[in-house]
Amino acid sequence: GIRAFGSVVIAEGCDPTRSISWVHAWTVTDGIITQVREYFNTSLTVTRFGNQNQSESSDYSCSSSSSSSPSSPKAEITPVHCPSVWESSLSNRVGKSVPGLVLAI
Repeated sequence: GIRAFGSVVIAEGCDPTRSISWVHAWTVTDGIITQVREYFNTSLTVTRFGNQNQSESSDYSCSSSSSSSPSSPKAEITPVHCPSVWESSLSNRVGKSVPGLVLAI
């Protein structure tokens, strides 16, 4: 299948007879593919990092929460939750275990 998230287009396919699955992530600028990322035999999860495209639903933007206190002199790590907006579905059809990867867009 093919899905678009702002300027990033995700396409996936598989060849079960050869035990191959693939995912392409294309960056499209003014109708021209300007970047291609190619993943073979990898389970890919796409997450939206930040609110890069205001026209998309707010469900695609990450949210963070902080419990920092103004009186606390130490730096705190603020957790950020970025829900997935797409997951590859064909990698499990190749009949073998494949590594997983998260692509933040």
